[in-house]
Amino acid sequence: MLTLIKAHGSENQFFLLDQRQLTQPLTDIELSRIARQLCHPHTGLLGGADGLLVIAPSPNTTCLGAMRVINADGSEAKMCGNGLRTVSRYLAEQSGKTHFQVATLEADLDVARSANLAPDVPAFSVQIGPISMAAATLPFAYHQLPELFNTAVPEFVGQQTFTAIAVPNPHLISFVDHLDPSVLGELGRRLNAPNPYFPEGVNVSFAKLLGPNRLFVQTYERGVGFTNACGTGMSATSLAFAMQHPTQFDASSDLVVLNPGGLVRTHVTLGKTPATSTLRLIGNATFTAKVSLSEPDLHAGNFSAAHVETTNEEAAYQAFVHHAKQSIL
Repeated sequence: MLTLIKAHGSENQFFLLDQRQLTQPLTDIELSRIARQLCHPHTGLLGGADGLLVIAPSPNTTCLGAMRVINADGSEAKMCGNGLRTVSRYLAEQSGKTHFQVATLEADLDVARSANLAPDVPAFSVQIGPISMAAATLPFAYHQLPELFNTAVPEFVGQQTFTAIAVPNPHLISFVDHLDPSVLGELGRRLNAPNPYFPEGVNVSFAKLLGPNRLFVQTYERGVGFTNACGTGMSATSLAFAMQHPTQFDASSDLVVLNPGGLVRTHVTLGKTPATSTLRLIGNATFTAKVSLSEPDLHAGNFSAAHVETTNEEAAYQAFVHHAKQSIL
């Protein structure tokens, strides 16, 4: 028997699969198919999820493990900040270590156990990167601009400016006075269909300033759609905030970033360039259920005989979010 874990970071929902449990690891085709099955919001397991996080041995011996991110539509993302926190907790509990590295597709990232956010709400701090604003890196094209920083793009939305940052997932960020999910959703869908600006699609975030080092961020994610939170999106938005709103940014303190699923903290250290800046994302790593099934059933995508054991962690997380938002808003 093997165990899948249902987990979330800021209600960004995932299934965790440790390939090291298997005598025959799933192929890429199987991972894509099973992610689509598990994550479907109506027919998937436990109400579905935003993605499947795959844990494997790392080729780099300095890392405790490697993480791959398979989106709900079966495509693969370069990174997932909320997901990395949950994978970090899993690896920490497996190893007994509290500070280590995890390999992702583009970088080996530093992760560490943080103090609980509240009783039964474990938290992790994870490095987000690498960072780039180069149009070729995102990739992005608009009037041959080498980068997009606080720039009006009327083809997107009139009366708004946009900043594009890869961390390494590509993000398009706009600060707004009023956040309209219908406008965000329309732009997100348009830029993730074939378009002349982002040939590989892009995560689109609208952000509202709530005060010094305080933001609300909502994201339309590439390969998923609307999610309760996007860790790399909140991190990229925090960097854009620090660059675009220096009078509201306090480099000595964490930012508090609210989202539809709760809140996180981010820490931004500005370098001489975006690429030399550093980002950390700090937030919950909540396990809501453990799913036991046989390896043949997993390969077959048969979850009818799976045994589900729920935890009590979600109630603790919701109580934390309620009290935290009450104190901030």
